[in-house]
Amino acid sequence: MAKGKNKGKRLNKKQLTEMLKTFFTQHPNETYSYKQLFKSLNIEQHPVKMLAIDIMEDMTWDDFLAKEGEGQYRLNLQGQVTEGTFIRKPNGKNSFIPDGSDKPIFVAERNSLFALNGDRVRVTMLARREKHIKEAMVTEILKRAHDQFVGILKVEKNYAFLISDSKIFVHDIFIPKRKLKNGKTGDKAVVKIIEWPSKDSKNIVGEVVDILGKTGDNNTEMHAILAQYGLPYKYPQNVEEAANKIDPGITPEEIARREDFRDVCTFTIDPKDAKDFDDALSIRSLPPAPPKGKGATLYEVGVHIADVSHYVKEGSVIDKEAVKRATSVYLVDRTIPMLPERLCNFICSLRPDEEKLCYSVVFKLDSEANIKDWRLVHTVIKSNRRFAYEEVQEILEKNGVKDGTGEPAPYKKEYSGELAREIIILDALAKQLRKRRFENGSVKFDREELHFDIDEKGKPTRCYYKKSKDANKLIEEFMLLANRTVAEWIGTEKKKGQKPKTFVYRIHDQPDPTKLENLRQFAAKFGYRIKTSGTKGAISRSLNKLMDESNGRREQKAIEMVALRAMMKAKYSTQNIGHYGLAFDYYTHFTSPIRRYPDTMVHRLLTRYQDGGRSANRDHYEELSEHSSDMEQIAQQAERDSIKYKMVEFMSEKIGMEYDAHISGITSFGIYAEIDENHCEGMIAIHDLDDDYYEFDERNYVLVGRRHHHQYQLGDPIRIKVARANIERRQLDFEVISDK
Repeated sequence: MAKGKNKGKRLNKKQLTEMLKTFFTQHPNETYSYKQLFKSLNIEQHPVKMLAIDIMEDMTWDDFLAKEGEGQYRLNLQGQVTEGTFIRKPNGKNSFIPDGSDKPIFVAERNSLFALNGDRVRVTMLARREKHIKEAMVTEILKRAHDQFVGILKVEKNYAFLISDSKIFVHDIFIPKRKLKNGKTGDKAVVKIIEWPSKDSKNIVGEVVDILGKTGDNNTEMHAILAQYGLPYKYPQNVEEAANKIDPGITPEEIARREDFRDVCTFTIDPKDAKDFDDALSIRSLPPAPPKGKGATLYEVGVHIADVSHYVKEGSVIDKEAVKRATSVYLVDRTIPMLPERLCNFICSLRPDEEKLCYSVVFKLDSEANIKDWRLVHTVIKSNRRFAYEEVQEILEKNGVKDGTGEPAPYKKEYSGELAREIIILDALAKQLRKRRFENGSVKFDREELHFDIDEKGKPTRCYYKKSKDANKLIEEFMLLANRTVAEWIGTEKKKGQKPKTFVYRIHDQPDPTKLENLRQFAAKFGYRIKTSGTKGAISRSLNKLMDESNGRREQKAIEMVALRAMMKAKYSTQNIGHYGLAFDYYTHFTSPIRRYPDTMVHRLLTRYQDGGRSANRDHYEELSEHSSDMEQIAQQAERDSIKYKMVEFMSEKIGMEYDAHISGITSFGIYAEIDENHCEGMIAIHDLDDDYYEFDERNYVLVGRRHHHQYQLGDPIRIKVARANIERRQLDFEVISDK
């Protein structure tokens, strides 16, 4: 632009708008500060500069420009038409997540084009109205996330409807009579959509693909939860048949190819109701090193993992089904296994007094659990004993080992209990490993798990928390050690100038900085201090100090909850970034191939590289890693729904009863309260808090009354009454009796 062109007559708003539009369009990839813009456009008059700033703010609001920082603008290349994922909410407050972003954009129901949760869609950004949030309108559904839904049938004379459990449809699903598959009113059914809504018709038309059973029946409801998430509740017959053809016998030739551990003291430790034993520990003392035969005591500890990949060949019909499932699913009253029962509970399961094939990481450790040497070998074992966690805990305590003290057990000559000496030595080594792990920055989250006692009909009779004790931690530490060791070997073993070989890592990113700052501010209200900047180790040690200081106090669970929300989700990837929560530079999942497909992938890759094979196809394994991460999240959601269902079922006979509780969650629509006695959680809707008009302070996790300034704070004690229990919706409602 020629110098002096703007020195005469002052530009009006229309002229200046056109000038700015033209300039940014001609420089689409550049970001400009005020100073750079005014110099480039030769704007010198102060009123024109102020007008230009106002216009650019309007352009940002209308999404023509994107603001990169204070006073920094560029052309919005994302444009008015973009693609991404649709997120549907039952309350109609839907949103759209653009590709490459995590910021949701509001989509009103009238602009949703009947898109459903998870659908891939194309949207157009709407012109932003004054003082309104950014909105988008769905213009095309590119790919449906689901085409099968679960609900309750309502059968009329000539047609039927499916009333969906998820309550995400504006209209119920219409089912022609001929597509009903003999379903009756009140049946839970799985329906496949055969006709989506269009401009001419708002009806969603479906056909019944399976009748699950009567609503309220335990099997029906558990299968409904699985079907809701697209998880299988039946095993394909051809896969079962393929498993039945596998020979469980171990030939002498196979034994000769492996290291023999059949005469070494070996045992499994698992939950008392477990059937798939995929890991075992062996231990033996090693003779002192020559030449003098003197020196510190050394122990050979073997972490033996079921050799699933020996039986399940890549590309086989069993393998394809395992890939699809990616993980076993653990509902309250059952396990939906990744592998057919013949494999997971019989052939591969490390059952006592049976010869089994394993893939093993064998460590040589001193009495302080320092690794002197290790090897990765295919083995054959014979477990001497199958222990439940409770049995091992009893042996430890009977021999004077106090739970949770962190102190190694004293070494004695006489011990009480079967294999007590071996268990106590392993416990002492595990405690050394655990202590060192926390010193190195591993984050300390000892979360309790909710459990139910279930009768023969699947009805819950008791609800309680189970805390991890020394017996659980013993197994955990050796599994962590094996997982870390094999990942380090692959990640660090590389020729000069070459990348490490393709491998599947378990990765965990650093905490979200904004959420970490929220935690700092929240903890400060209770008098705690936490670091939010500095090295990873310094931050994690500060987190651990916070956990220790709040332990046993009223605010403990509230602080744990806010801290967990700051953490990122762990996932699988071929791109290693380390594991923040464990403070490991390299980590993988090697120890549970019976129930996790990534472990099977890891076994195959390790075997390939031990045999001198070239690096595997990274893209192929990255795709499998992403799928496994997705399926892990879906399985966890199904597990949570089964817990919620049993919780509501358990409390349905306690309507009107009063309990002491504490506030376990706060949202804009109400309070979640957890009963102290049985740990069942219910909700108090905000409209039921009728003593004031309450507003949600998201940063401080508190509801504040507008008139009387009364507060409901996360962690506060509260007295509640059980008001309603809707089993179909898995919804438990409480009323406030008093807060303390």
